[in-house]
Amino acid sequence: MIDLHSHSTASDGISSPADAARYAAEKGLTVWALTDHDTVAGLHDAARACREAGIVFVPGIEITVHWPTGELHLLGHGLTHCSPELAALIATLKKNRDERNDTIIEKMAQDGLRVTADELRAFFGVEQLGRPHFADYLVHKGVVKTRQRAFDDYLSPGRPWFAVHQGADLDAAISAIVASGGVPVLAHPLSLYVSWGKIEGVLADLVAHGIRGIEAWHPGARAGEAVRFEELARRLGCFVTAGSDFHGVGVRADRHLGRTSGGKKIDDRFWFDELLPHLPHFADCAW
Repeated sequence: MIDLHSHSTASDGISSPADAARYAAEKGLTVWALTDHDTVAGLHDAARACREAGIVFVPGIEITVHWPTGELHLLGHGLTHCSPELAALIATLKKNRDERNDTIIEKMAQDGLRVTADELRAFFGVEQLGRPHFADYLVHKGVVKTRQRAFDDYLSPGRPWFAVHQGADLDAAISAIVASGGVPVLAHPLSLYVSWGKIEGVLADLVAHGIRGIEAWHPGARAGEAVRFEELARRLGCFVTAGSDFHGVGVRADRHLGRTSGGKKIDDRFWFDELLPHLPHFADCAW
């Protein structure tokens, strides 16, 4: 059993990178990837914990890319190092994220709920804030009962405290991943919000830009949809990955480490047959 998509407190997960790695080992995973949003800050600690636990670590990142509808998230799998190109991209995304957070905080203050970014970072013990932290803070303050309700009522597009996070340019994100020894993989393609009638053309265009893999198997897709995405990936000459998009125990009822669409166990073909052949320098990982 493996997992190629998960998060830690380096972005919006609830376990430290080392604890997330140890949990992966406890759950019996043999291969595990850490793919935090717009940061590689947790990779060193996660790599060390994986070495101690005896499991294969796949260093990764999930980059937010500018997309006109829905969301485009780009996974970078098998990063051997953080290139200057990737470091610059991460710095720009951090600036954009901080500006988005300031906008959310201003909107909250206008409605009488005052808090600073520094207070939120201290409260959660993190450097990088995301909307899930705001959602959890609203639960803590008793504004809503659950994280999902916070998104539904306040933080999703069209809701009163939503603010856009300006993503990276697609070509720049792909180039930064490749420059860092990784391979670019489209995460959870349903989040593009493209109809089935148009999705093949859209995916073909993304492949033409340099995306080499598609995360066909993701808990946000039904099993039948995942099969359909896998078939599309084959037609487009892409390899296929699978992940849980796990953020921690109890964060979401449908996210369990090592399991993907329809609760399916993620078997090792997604590593040995799909991803690993595209990582010729994987053994040179510097983390």
